[in-house]
Amino acid sequence: MQTLSYQGLKIAARNQSKIEDFLVVEAPLQININNEPYTVVMRTPNDDFELIRGLLFAEDIYKKSAPLSYQIIKEDTKIPSIINVTISSDDLGKGYLNKRTLLSVSSCGICGKKELSDLKVTGNTLAKTYFSSENLHKMFAKMNAFQETFQKTGGSHAAAIFDEHQELLTIKEDIGRHNAVDKTVGDLLQKLSLQKAKYLLVSGRVSYEIVSKAFIAKIPIIVAVSACSSLAVDFAKEFGICLIGFSRDNKMTIYSNPEYLIETEHV
Repeated sequence: MQTLSYQGLKIAARNQSKIEDFLVVEAPLQININNEPYTVVMRTPNDDFELIRGLLFAEDIYKKSAPLSYQIIKEDTKIPSIINVTISSDDLGKGYLNKRTLLSVSSCGICGKKELSDLKVTGNTLAKTYFSSENLHKMFAKMNAFQETFQKTGGSHAAAIFDEHQELLTIKEDIGRHNAVDKTVGDLLQKLSLQKAKYLLVSGRVSYEIVSKAFIAKIPIIVAVSACSSLAVDFAKEFGICLIGFSRDNKMTIYSNPEYLIETEHV
Protein backbone atom coordinates (compact mmCIF):
# COMPACT_ATOMS: atom_id res chain seq x y z
CA MET A 1 0.00 0.00 0.00
CA GLN A 2 1.73 3.16 -1.25
CA THR A 3 -1.21 5.54 -1.41
CA LEU A 4 -4.24 6.45 0.71
CA SER A 5 -7.26 8.62 -0.07
CA TYR A 6 -7.76 11.72 2.10
CA GLN A 7 -10.44 14.38 2.04
CA GLY A 8 -9.45 17.98 1.49
CA LEU A 9 -10.85 21.43 0.85
CA LYS A 10 -9.63 22.86 -2.45
CA ILE A 11 -9.64 26.64 -2.84
CA ALA A 12 -9.15 28.24 -6.25
CA ALA A 13 -10.07 31.79 -7.25
CA ARG A 14 -12.23 32.13 -4.10
CA ASN A 15 -14.16 28.99 -4.99
CA GLN A 16 -14.19 26.13 -2.51
CA SER A 17 -14.82 22.48 -3.19
CA LYS A 18 -14.46 19.29 -1.17
CA ILE A 19 -12.21 16.75 -2.86
CA GLU A 20 -10.81 13.26 -2.36
CA ASP A 21 -7.05 13.33 -2.85
CA PHE A 22 -4.53 10.49 -3.00
CA LEU A 23 -1.50 10.96 -0.73
CA VAL A 24 1.71 8.94 -0.65
CA VAL A 25 1.97 6.79 2.50
CA GLU A 26 4.75 7.57 4.98
CA ALA A 27 5.21 5.07 7.81
CA PRO A 28 8.00 4.13 10.25
CA LEU A 29 9.91 0.89 9.90
CA GLN A 30 12.11 -0.38 12.73
CA ILE A 31 14.95 -2.56 11.49
CA ASN A 32 16.31 -5.11 13.96
CA ILE A 33 19.53 -7.04 13.46
CA ASN A 34 19.67 -10.34 15.30
CA ASN A 35 16.67 -9.29 17.41
CA GLU A 36 18.31 -6.04 18.53
CA PRO A 37 16.95 -2.65 17.34
CA TYR A 38 19.31 -1.08 14.82
CA THR A 39 17.52 1.91 13.28
CA VAL A 40 14.15 3.38 12.35
CA VAL A 41 13.49 4.74 8.87
CA MET A 42 10.51 6.66 7.56
CA ARG A 43 9.54 5.08 4.28
CA THR A 44 6.72 4.27 1.89
CA PRO A 45 5.64 0.63 2.38
CA ASN A 46 6.37 -2.01 -0.29
CA ASP A 47 9.81 -3.32 -1.20
CA ASP A 48 10.80 -3.28 2.47
CA PHE A 49 13.21 -6.20 2.10
CA GLU A 50 14.92 -4.45 -0.82
CA LEU A 51 15.13 -1.26 1.24
CA ILE A 52 16.79 -3.11 4.11
CA ARG A 53 19.19 -4.95 1.83
CA GLY A 54 20.29 -1.74 0.11
CA LEU A 55 20.64 0.16 3.38
CA LEU A 56 22.76 -2.54 5.03
CA PHE A 57 24.93 -2.67 1.92
CA ALA A 58 25.48 1.10 1.93
CA GLU A 59 26.24 1.13 5.65
CA ASP A 60 28.87 -1.65 5.35
CA ILE A 61 26.87 -4.02 7.52
CA TYR A 62 26.23 -6.84 5.05
CA LYS A 63 28.13 -7.17 1.76
CA LYS A 64 27.73 -10.89 1.06
CA SER A 65 25.86 -12.20 -1.99
CA ALA A 66 23.91 -14.82 -0.04
CA PRO A 67 20.25 -13.88 0.64
CA LEU A 68 19.28 -12.54 4.03
CA SER A 69 16.68 -13.99 6.35
CA TYR A 70 13.85 -11.54 7.15
CA GLN A 71 11.11 -11.87 9.73
CA ILE A 72 8.20 -9.49 10.11
CA ILE A 73 7.91 -8.98 13.88
CA LYS A 74 5.05 -6.49 13.96
CA GLU A 75 2.47 -5.04 11.61
CA ASP A 76 0.30 -1.93 11.92
CA THR A 77 -2.82 -2.04 9.73
CA LYS A 78 -1.19 -4.73 7.58
CA ILE A 79 1.97 -2.62 7.10
CA PRO A 80 5.20 -4.07 8.58
CA SER A 81 6.45 -1.83 11.37
CA ILE A 82 9.27 -4.03 12.74
CA ILE A 83 11.38 -6.39 10.63
CA ASN A 84 14.20 -8.49 12.01
CA VAL A 85 17.21 -9.50 9.92
CA THR A 86 19.34 -12.45 10.94
CA ILE A 87 23.05 -12.12 10.11
CA SER A 88 25.79 -14.34 11.48
CA SER A 89 28.44 -12.57 13.52
CA ASP A 90 31.07 -13.62 10.97
CA ASP A 91 29.21 -11.78 8.20
CA LEU A 92 28.52 -8.54 10.09
CA GLY A 93 30.52 -5.64 8.69
CA LYS A 94 32.16 -2.83 10.63
CA GLY A 95 29.18 -0.58 10.01
CA TYR A 96 27.19 -2.53 12.57
CA LEU A 97 29.38 -1.12 15.34
CA ASN A 98 29.96 2.29 13.77
CA LYS A 99 26.99 3.62 11.85
CA ARG A 100 28.92 6.28 10.00
CA THR A 101 28.72 6.25 6.21
CA LEU A 102 31.74 6.24 3.97
CA LEU A 103 31.61 9.97 3.37
CA SER A 104 31.33 10.90 7.03
CA VAL A 105 34.70 9.34 7.76
CA SER A 106 36.53 10.20 4.51
CA SER A 107 38.38 13.42 3.91
CA CYS A 108 37.50 15.33 0.77
CA GLY A 109 40.71 16.32 -1.00
CA ILE A 110 39.05 18.64 -3.52
CA CYS A 111 36.18 20.22 -1.59
CA GLY A 112 35.56 23.79 -2.67
CA LYS A 113 37.13 23.45 -6.12
CA LYS A 114 34.50 24.78 -8.49
CA GLU A 115 36.10 24.58 -11.94
CA LEU A 116 35.49 21.80 -14.48
CA SER A 117 39.18 21.65 -15.35
CA ASP A 118 41.15 18.47 -14.69
CA LEU A 119 41.66 17.68 -11.03
CA LYS A 120 44.20 15.43 -9.38
CA VAL A 121 42.31 12.60 -7.73
CA THR A 122 43.70 10.02 -5.32
CA GLY A 123 42.19 6.67 -4.43
CA ASN A 124 40.22 4.18 -6.50
CA THR A 125 37.84 6.07 -8.75
CA LEU A 126 35.13 4.41 -10.81
CA ALA A 127 35.65 3.39 -14.43
CA LYS A 128 34.37 5.87 -17.01
CA THR A 129 31.10 5.21 -18.84
CA TYR A 130 30.34 7.30 -21.92
CA PHE A 131 26.84 8.33 -22.93
CA SER A 132 24.86 10.72 -25.12
CA SER A 133 22.32 13.28 -23.98
CA GLU A 134 19.73 11.73 -26.30
CA ASN A 135 19.99 8.37 -24.53
CA LEU A 136 19.81 10.11 -21.17
CA HIS A 137 16.49 11.74 -21.99
CA LYS A 138 15.14 8.41 -23.26
CA MET A 139 16.03 6.80 -19.93
CA PHE A 140 14.14 9.50 -18.05
CA ALA A 141 11.11 8.89 -20.24
CA LYS A 142 11.25 5.20 -19.30
CA MET A 143 11.54 6.01 -15.61
CA ASN A 144 8.64 8.47 -15.72
CA ALA A 145 6.38 5.88 -17.34
CA PHE A 146 6.74 3.62 -14.27
CA GLN A 147 6.19 6.27 -11.56
CA GLU A 148 2.69 5.09 -10.72
CA THR A 149 2.68 6.39 -7.15
CA PHE A 150 3.88 9.83 -8.24
CA GLN A 151 1.30 9.99 -11.02
CA LYS A 152 -1.38 9.26 -8.44
CA THR A 153 -0.15 11.48 -5.60
CA GLY A 154 2.56 13.85 -6.81
CA GLY A 155 4.28 13.14 -3.50
CA SER A 156 6.80 10.34 -4.06
CA HIS A 157 10.39 10.17 -5.24
CA ALA A 158 11.74 7.63 -7.68
CA ALA A 159 15.12 6.07 -8.38
CA ALA A 160 15.93 3.96 -11.42
CA ILE A 161 19.04 2.05 -12.41
CA PHE A 162 20.01 1.29 -16.02
CA ASP A 163 22.73 -0.86 -17.56
CA GLU A 164 25.37 0.17 -20.12
CA HIS A 165 22.87 -0.33 -22.95
CA GLN A 166 20.40 2.05 -21.27
CA GLU A 167 18.09 -0.85 -20.43
CA LEU A 168 16.02 -0.42 -17.27
CA LEU A 169 17.14 -2.80 -14.52
CA THR A 170 14.93 -1.60 -11.66
CA ILE A 171 12.82 1.32 -10.52
CA LYS A 172 11.43 1.99 -7.04
CA GLU A 173 9.37 4.77 -5.46
CA ASP A 174 9.33 6.07 -1.90
CA ILE A 175 8.55 9.14 0.18
CA GLY A 176 12.31 9.47 0.77
CA ARG A 177 14.93 9.99 -1.94
CA HIS A 178 17.51 7.90 -0.11
CA ASN A 179 15.01 5.10 0.50
CA ALA A 180 14.22 4.90 -3.20
CA VAL A 181 17.93 4.55 -3.98
CA ASP A 182 18.39 1.90 -1.29
CA LYS A 183 15.43 -0.03 -2.70
CA THR A 184 16.88 -0.10 -6.21
CA VAL A 185 20.33 -1.20 -5.01
CA GLY A 186 18.77 -3.79 -2.72
CA ASP A 187 16.64 -5.12 -5.56
CA LEU A 188 19.70 -5.66 -7.77
CA LEU A 189 21.64 -7.20 -4.90
CA GLN A 190 18.87 -9.76 -4.43
CA LYS A 191 18.89 -10.43 -8.18
CA LEU A 192 22.72 -10.75 -8.14
CA SER A 193 22.93 -8.16 -10.93
CA LEU A 194 24.29 -5.01 -9.25
CA GLN A 195 27.44 -5.28 -11.38
CA LYS A 196 25.34 -4.31 -14.43
CA ALA A 197 24.42 -0.91 -12.95
CA LYS A 198 25.84 2.07 -14.84
CA TYR A 199 23.28 4.87 -14.47
CA LEU A 200 21.38 6.03 -11.39
CA LEU A 201 18.48 8.37 -12.17
CA VAL A 202 16.72 10.18 -9.34
CA SER A 203 13.57 12.27 -9.46
CA GLY A 204 14.67 14.92 -6.97
CA ARG A 205 17.89 16.55 -5.82
CA VAL A 206 21.22 14.87 -5.07
CA SER A 207 23.02 15.20 -1.75
CA TYR A 208 26.36 13.69 -0.76
CA GLU A 209 24.53 10.69 0.73
CA ILE A 210 23.20 9.63 -2.67
CA VAL A 211 26.67 10.06 -4.18
CA SER A 212 28.00 7.85 -1.37
CA LYS A 213 25.43 5.14 -2.08
CA ALA A 214 26.22 5.24 -5.81
CA PHE A 215 29.96 5.01 -5.19
CA ILE A 216 29.58 2.02 -2.88
CA ALA A 217 27.39 0.36 -5.52
CA LYS A 218 30.00 1.30 -8.20
CA ILE A 219 27.56 3.29 -10.34
CA PRO A 220 29.56 5.89 -12.33
CA ILE A 221 26.78 8.20 -13.57
CA ILE A 222 24.14 9.97 -11.46
CA VAL A 223 21.45 12.05 -13.11
CA ALA A 224 19.00 14.21 -11.15
CA VAL A 225 15.87 16.06 -12.20
CA SER A 226 16.67 18.78 -9.65
CA ALA A 227 19.68 20.38 -8.00
CA CYS A 228 22.91 18.94 -6.60
CA SER A 229 24.54 20.04 -3.35
CA SER A 230 28.08 21.41 -3.21
CA LEU A 231 29.32 18.42 -1.22
CA ALA A 232 27.70 16.03 -3.69
CA VAL A 233 29.69 17.68 -6.49
CA ASP A 234 32.93 17.65 -4.46
CA PHE A 235 32.70 13.95 -3.78
CA ALA A 236 31.51 13.07 -7.28
CA LYS A 237 34.70 14.67 -8.61
CA GLU A 238 36.82 12.77 -6.12
CA PHE A 239 35.14 9.42 -6.77
CA GLY A 240 35.13 9.63 -10.57
CA ILE A 241 31.35 9.98 -10.84
CA CYS A 242 29.69 12.00 -13.56
CA LEU A 243 27.06 14.03 -11.69
CA ILE A 244 24.30 15.74 -13.67
CA GLY A 245 21.58 18.00 -12.35
CA PHE A 246 18.53 19.84 -13.70
CA SER A 247 17.98 17.17 -16.33
CA ARG A 248 14.59 18.18 -17.70
CA ASP A 249 13.03 19.88 -20.73
CA ASN A 250 15.90 18.57 -22.88
CA LYS A 251 18.42 20.42 -20.73
CA MET A 252 21.03 19.33 -18.17
CA THR A 253 23.94 20.68 -16.14
CA ILE A 254 27.04 18.51 -15.75
CA TYR A 255 28.93 19.29 -12.53
CA SER A 256 31.68 16.66 -12.59
CA ASN A 257 33.55 14.64 -15.21
CA PRO A 258 31.86 16.19 -18.28
CA GLU A 259 34.10 14.12 -20.57
CA TYR A 260 31.73 11.18 -19.99
CA LEU A 261 29.26 12.91 -22.34
CA ILE A 262 30.50 11.96 -25.81
CA GLU A 263 29.20 15.08 -27.60
CA THR A 264 30.84 17.47 -25.12
CA GLU A 265 33.80 19.48 -26.38
CA HIS A 266 36.90 19.74 -24.20
CA VAL A 267 36.33 22.32 -21.46
